[in-house]
Amino acid sequence: MFSLIESFRSAISSIKAHGFRSFLTTLGIIIGVSSTIAVVSVVQGLSHSINQQFEGFGANSISIRSYTPRKERMKGKVARITADDIEIIRKNIEGVQYITPTLGSNAGATSAIRYNGNKTFGQVAGSTYNYQSVQNIDIKFGRFLSYSDNQSRRKVAVIGEKVRNELSLPSNPVGSFIEFSGEWFKIIGLAEPKGSFFGFSQDNFLVMPYSTMHGLNGNITEPDIFVQLQLKNIENLETIKSKIIQLLRKQHRLKASEDDDFKIETPEQLTSGISQVIDTMTIVLGGIVSISLIVGGIGIMNIMLVSVTERTREIGICKAIGAKRHHILLQFLIEAVVLSLLGGIVGIILGYGLGFLASAAIPGFPPANVPLWAIATAFGFSACVGILFGILPASKAANLDPIDALRYE
Repeated sequence: MFSLIESFRSAISSIKAHGFRSFLTTLGIIIGVSSTIAVVSVVQGLSHSINQQFEGFGANSISIRSYTPRKERMKGKVARITADDIEIIRKNIEGVQYITPTLGSNAGATSAIRYNGNKTFGQVAGSTYNYQSVQNIDIKFGRFLSYSDNQSRRKVAVIGEKVRNELSLPSNPVGSFIEFSGEWFKIIGLAEPKGSFFGFSQDNFLVMPYSTMHGLNGNITEPDIFVQLQLKNIENLETIKSKIIQLLRKQHRLKASEDDDFKIETPEQLTSGISQVIDTMTIVLGGIVSISLIVGGIGIMNIMLVSVTERTREIGICKAIGAKRHHILLQFLIEAVVLSLLGGIVGIILGYGLGFLASAAIPGFPPANVPLWAIATAFGFSACVGILFGILPASKAANLDPIDALRYE
């Protein structure tokens, strides 16, 4: 223990005696660790934000959308989820708390909305009163769509905060009329703002009754409907999912050799898929920037080799008065590890600051998040770099012959 303490004290003294050289030595480690932490913090901040967003959808929900396999697309066929499909699910699947159809506009994913000479483009959809629960929408002013709105095909709408702001509507727009697709709609509700997600606004929407949207699109073509289900018990999720697959394959008259012409997804699946992509990004980007840690390690080895050469006579004196090989080895090895750890600590602090600044500089991007495993990995890697690249100089110092060392000029 005494030799360990003395070796540590000697290493600190040597670092202090050559302060500027020590700083230059650790610079490679600082750059490597800070860049790694910055990249990981930005990517993990994005991952954390995405997971929080998907938690709002509810773990016991299922979404169904149409999907046309490549072979069928080549034949000019287009798959659809229809009202008949929804009715069959409603009648034959037990354990569903409610089922919510959502119909988009023929005008496209984003459509023009007008008010008093102002125009904006928003996501317009037709749905039922259950849409509020599925999408976790809170109402700031007014109310959400009701059952009677859908039954009567009323021209009413609930809008998001961004639509209200860009159309210069009053702070409480309930009762105002806006124009969409050549028709006038009375605003009955304004949703609480949710902010941006992945750089896209979550408040840029207009929701009207499903039957009203169906009428606007026209009854000539069969609409393609997006469906969301809320289950009574999450334990039945896989069972219900399997039953829905069987029902829809039978309804669509698909052969055993044919692929599904629909996709059934759960928030857990979506979160898992996105997490895998983000984890891969973290590993790849982290691996690329961590190459600079190896460069920093080589820098430490070079400086330590120079230090051994400079202190050859000192090593000879230490050996002459009784210092063993492991004492010399430990002294230089600890000095290399301390330099690496100092660079790692500074790099972690700088990396978090750089990650925070990078996230803040991108509009709508979630804040950086530094997980504990990233800090532990950076700290541990710094120590490993010090040990690996410090062994060679330390071994060279420990193997010096004391007589030759004392005669060295």
